[in-house]
Amino acid sequence: MQLNADLSVPAAVDSSALPWVASPMAGVERRMLERDGEEVARATSLVRYAPGSSFAPHTHGAGEEFLVLEGVFSDETGDFPQGFYVRNPPGSRHTPSSAPGAVILVKLRQMPPEETAPLRLDTRDASLWHDLGAGREEVLLFDAPWERVMMLRLPPGHAGSPDIWPRGAEFFVIEGDLAIDRTEHRAGAWLRLPAGSSVTLASRAGALLYRKTGHLG
Repeated sequence: MQLNADLSVPAAVDSSALPWVASPMAGVERRMLERDGEEVARATSLVRYAPGSSFAPHTHGAGEEFLVLEGVFSDETGDFPQGFYVRNPPGSRHTPSSAPGAVILVKLRQMPPEETAPLRLDTRDASLWHDLGAGREEVLLFDAPWERVMMLRLPPGHAGSPDIWPRGAEFFVIEGDLAIDRTEHRAGAWLRLPAGSSVTLASRAGALLYRKTGHLG
């Protein structure tokens, strides 16, 4: 399967308009945002766990990254409520589950072999957030030569200036709205801008965003 698989072109998906598609495990469903491959694939998806559901033990040959959007996600390393950011490096193995149910934004098979350390970060920790002024805040989730991942808060009425992304950028709108060059995207939107993109970001009602940069060059 190839879905938004060409990284050299822009992509925009309103995930809330997509159907939930059953996975091989009962109670686990997906909304596919980008995919290059079949069941084992380079992929970005929303994954929904029904209460009491679980996934079979598996190994992430090229890593896994996810942000818990709703509920509580669990595996052998702990319970991760809404707001947790998790990275499992290439070669890691786990058995995911959720007692109350969960929705996660997950990226699969997108890590280089140089990444070797797991990461668990609770973005609800106010001490992690940095004030940028004018109502803007950010928290650094991960930084390496191959990519930089952040969460951003934009205030209502935010009107940015043009930004250039030499190695591309990717956004997921967690809350609020995000306008890119005057095209507004609501909560649940996933956006990918290829290397060399120059855009202006704004927000009418304010926004909470996931942003990854530097990975599409």
